[in-house]
Amino acid sequence: MARADKQAAVAEIVESFNASAGAVLTEYRGLTVKELQDLRRSLGENATYAVVKNTLAKLAANEVGISGFDDLLTGPTAIAFINGDVVEAAKGLRDFAKANPTLVIKGGVLDGRPLDANEIAKLASLESREVLLGKMAGAMLASLSQAVYLLNAPLAQAARLAGALQAKAEQDPSILAGGAGAPAAAEEAPAADAADEAPADEAPAADAAEASDEGDTAEA
Repeated sequence: MARADKQAAVAEIVESFNASAGAVLTEYRGLTVKELQDLRRSLGENATYAVVKNTLAKLAANEVGISGFDDLLTGPTAIAFINGDVVEAAKGLRDFAKANPTLVIKGGVLDGRPLDANEIAKLASLESREVLLGKMAGAMLASLSQAVYLLNAPLAQAARLAGALQAKAEQDPSILAGGAGAPAAAEEAPAADAADEAPADEAPAADAAEASDEGDTAEA
């Protein structure tokens, strides 16, 4: 390969690493051209599957700062550069490897951290992003419903209390007057007391009249 072609090939792999959320290294020895095409179709928009030369992949990995790939880059190598859901891509590769044992998943990289084959398998066993988002949305809606219930409960109680008071007021309108009849009765009490005290005030006048009469009698 000419030097310019080699540099261009390395630059292309570097660009694929930089543009991807992760990458999975595989050995495709024994797969037919048709099976490779089927694998690419099964990955869909989640990943692009590219056959690479090991020496060029090593150069590209070193350029982007990925370590730990040297031991994985042996034999016929193809890399799945994951552009979409990492978990879905890992599931697609796992399922295809089960149906086609000649595809060997050797490891990969996620967010710049190397992963071995076991870690890729664990990644594939996780729930997809859509499922996790769905569960999160369900949990948020449940929490929101509980919050709305808690906020509305006191209002509902207040409404029931207001309704009960209104019904009672319709039966006894004096409730709305704040018991206006009671002060009127209280105001009449002093008048009654004054009436009761009046005879006591008249007693001295009567005594004075009697004394005047006695005086007149004595003078006679």
